[in-house]
Amino acid sequence: MNANEKSLNTFATRVRQMILQYEAQRKENDELYTLVDQRDREITQLQKELAQAHADYNTLKMAKMLEITDGDMETAQKRVAKLIRDVNKCITLLSEK
Repeated sequence: MNANEKSLNTFATRVRQMILQYEAQRKENDELYTLVDQRDREITQLQKELAQAHADYNTLKMAKMLEITDGDMETAQKRVAKLIRDVNKCITLLSEK
């Protein structure tokens, strides 16, 4: 009976060890799932921020294309005036013939 009790005690000890290992693994698993959920939320937030940054960039790019400064306006007016003078010269030359 002594050998049976010893075997039974060894078996009970091993079962307790397995239960403790199971609990430790389950706790670690829960922590990892929490970490994964947190990372998923961070990824989602960063994707939203990236999409917003792209939208802002495109808006700024469009605004820059539409923006006309005073220097640009003056240059454009000078070019138009020069083109008008050139057209007038051409008309004058054609009408003289």
